[in-house]
Amino acid sequence: MSKNELENLAKIGQLKAEAPSRDEFEGMTRSAKKRLADAQKTTLAPESRFDLAYNAAHGFALAALRREGYRSENRFLVFQCLSHTVDGIEQADVRIFSKCHDARNLAEYEGYTEVDERLLAELIKCTVELERVVLRLAPPPG
Repeated sequence: MSKNELENLAKIGQLKAEAPSRDEFEGMTRSAKKRLADAQKTTLAPESRFDLAYNAAHGFALAALRREGYRSENRFLVFQCLSHTVDGIEQADVRIFSKCHDARNLAEYEGYTEVDERLLAELIKCTVELERVVLRLAPPPG
């Protein structure tokens, strides 16, 4: 992990430096875990499962970013920072999150809700791995 890249993003206004909070980290990971568990329920509609899995991934990624003392209002950037906030995440996983971010935007802003089942399966697999690496992190103090 490299704090320099995160500091550089803060200097140009892409991230905001803010003291990490143990309660916030634990709340984000707790919410993400619940969403991921629900996303794996095959009785739910694929659209719901995609939304749940995407938001679980974002929650874990944001928790990792907040643990490092930064905040972002840009959902895409939160995923892009993963290589600087956690060890053990594959770039291929980050690309899946990026692709899912694009799909989420199509659904959210253009009404395109067709869910690619293979992409959904990849998203869930990558989010399970992200959960594993984020939950290995020690929560920030206080």
